[in-house]
Parts: sequence; structure tokens; C-alpha cells
Amino acid sequence: MVLIAPSILSANFSKLGEEIKAIDKAGADWIHIDIMDGHFVPNLTIGPKVISDIRKLSKKTFDVHLMINPCLNWIESFAESGADIITVHAESDDNTIDVLKKIKALGKKAGISIKPNTPEETLEPFLEHCDLVLVMTVEPGFGGQKFMANQLKKIQNIRSMINNMSRKIYLEVDGGINPETSILAVNSGANVLVAGNYIFSEGVNYYKNKILHLKNLT
Repeated sequence: MVLIAPSILSANFSKLGEEIKAIDKAGADWIHIDIMDGHFVPNLTIGPKVISDIRKLSKKTFDVHLMINPCLNWIESFAESGADIITVHAESDDNTIDVLKKIKALGKKAGISIKPNTPEETLEPFLEHCDLVLVMTVEPGFGGQKFMANQLKKIQNIRSMINNMSRKIYLEVDGGINPETSILAVNSGANVLVAGNYIFSEGVNYYKNKILHLKNLT
């Protein structure tokens, strides 16, 4: 079964609480929350306080993607704020295994993400410590970018790597997801799709149909 995780990066932040409630009611499986520091990626978003404030609005899994560097000293704050999954980047300056172990020690699921130019082989030392692998199919930093089809082979290779593991690891894809690219991603092995602009672009009345559309396509 493919899970749909709307990215609130594309939501209307002037009414974020209403947006969280709306995508929950519309059938989102997870709620994807992008954290950007204006340093690791060229954008600045939100911090633990906002997650803590919206946590009470939904019981859905909060899928928190940290695009920050360094990140080790922030893990506890995001865990306490209500994150269920905390994903960090293999490209950060921290000792990645130490970061993943800290996430797990705090009782959260641990994810590892790689940028488009990072080879999938980079993930090999980390898979035994992960519950999720996030493949970026755009350059991280901004929503609304075009899906990079040259990442499909990487997704396929990572699926093979995961299948060789002895436990379940989600394979999540984020960037340019729409009805056409979702099929490509799932056929390549993804089982979690992050969709931002596609879901949020036409307003709240379309959230349910768009989430259902992605689910039915896959």
C-alpha cells in the first residue's frame, strides 16, 4: 500500500492550523513537515515550536524532514515537539550514525535522505539504523519544482538494497509528485509519496480528491 504525505511547505501558512485539519480530514496518511535552515538549503521555514503548536490538531504521523546542518543538537527538540519520524541528510556534517541512533533512542523512527547528486551507495552504512529512506527528486529548498526523472534508477537501486534488509524500511520520494510522476516513482519501488504543490495548489475543496487520485493511481 502506498502512503500519501502532503507537504505543508505548500500550505497557506496564514491559516496553517486549518490546513492541517483539512488534510487530515481529506485522508492524508502522514503529514510531511520540511524544516529548512537557510544554510543547508536556500530557504528558511519553521522550527520545533510550530510543530508543537500544530501537534494537537492531528493524530496522523508527523513526518519531519530536517534540511539543516548541523542537526544533532536539534534532534531532541524536534522529538519533544511531536515528530514521529525524523529524517536527516547523509550530506550533513554530523556523524550520521550517531544522529540516527539518537533519534531511535528518543523513541522515534529514523530516516535518511539524499540529494539528487548523492549516489545511492552513500546509504549503505546507514540502512541498518533506518526506518525510512527519502529520495529527493528535486533539489531541496523550494516547493513546486519539476520531477527529476534521472532519479528513477536510483529509486530502483535503493528498493533492491532495502529488499535485502531483514526488516521493513519505507522508501519515500519527494519532489514534483503529481499523477504522472507518482506512477513512475511507485513503479520504481517507492511506497510513500510526498506531494505538496499538487495537493495544495487549488484549495481545500480539492484536497480529498487529489489524495484519493494519487492513491488510486498507485
